[in-house]
Amino acid sequence: MRTRSDDLEILLTVVDSGGFTAAAEALDIQVARVSRAVSKVEKQLGVSILNRTTRRVELTDEGRQFIESVRVGLIKIQLAEEEIITRGELPKGRLRVDAASPFVFHQLIPLIQAFNQEYPHIDLELTSNEGFVDLLEKKTDLAIRIGVLNDSTLHARLLGRSLLYIVATPDYLSHRGIPKKCSDLVKHDTIGFTGPKILNVWPLKGFESLSPILTSSNGETVRQLTLAGNGIACLSGFMVKKDIEEGRLITLLESEKLTSTGREQINAVFYKSSSVAKRISAFIDFIQPKLTL
Repeated sequence: MRTRSDDLEILLTVVDSGGFTAAAEALDIQVARVSRAVSKVEKQLGVSILNRTTRRVELTDEGRQFIESVRVGLIKIQLAEEEIITRGELPKGRLRVDAASPFVFHQLIPLIQAFNQEYPHIDLELTSNEGFVDLLEKKTDLAIRIGVLNDSTLHARLLGRSLLYIVATPDYLSHRGIPKKCSDLVKHDTIGFTGPKILNVWPLKGFESLSPILTSSNGETVRQLTLAGNGIACLSGFMVKKDIEEGRLITLLESEKLTSTGREQINAVFYKSSSVAKRISAFIDFIQPKLTL
């Protein structure tokens, strides 16, 4: 005979609350009902799950292993029920999205108001991290990652490609001259990243590593330093295309540029088994055609 899920939920509440009376109060049921449920589970398993003392209850060794399996199993049941109940309904609930701050500023923020209007029952939470985040550790549902993906445990949807541009302001170039070839960069002030190192490998034929005079961990800071005339930088199109179109930045060394380095890829990544798959799909489907990469 198998134990019922409601008896297992009562048992789990006893463990989490530390006692039968506390569990009864949390579940708004009688203490006798709690006691019967726990005794029933122990009888069906043929082992003691709890050691009862006058002050509290503690798990036996067998109980500790069993409870962890129960916790996982009940979560799976809950997710399966949620999927059935919400089928056909508009997505709802919390959606945690992480991306590098320049992507948040230049690509996501302009779309949020319209997204909220179309999906009013999704509670969006945006976070910014300059490096890759552990989705489970940071309790993140969806991350937008720039560059080649290495984590095979994640599911990915390609959002598009954003070309890299070597850029500087007209004012900087009028004072320092325009580099005609890759080797001319050593005569110029360059702005780069504190890490990872790949961000300072510019997509140019015959490029040799250079040591930037200014560095930052944040792409938006690099952009602002460049706009302020501090030197030449290599930045993704998703953050500088408008600056280029409106003449604030000038593109350089276009004839020397490589366009398939892997850094151009932009992906949305998430766990395949995510319980918020419907919210994730809604978000990706909404933003993808509207991105200006």
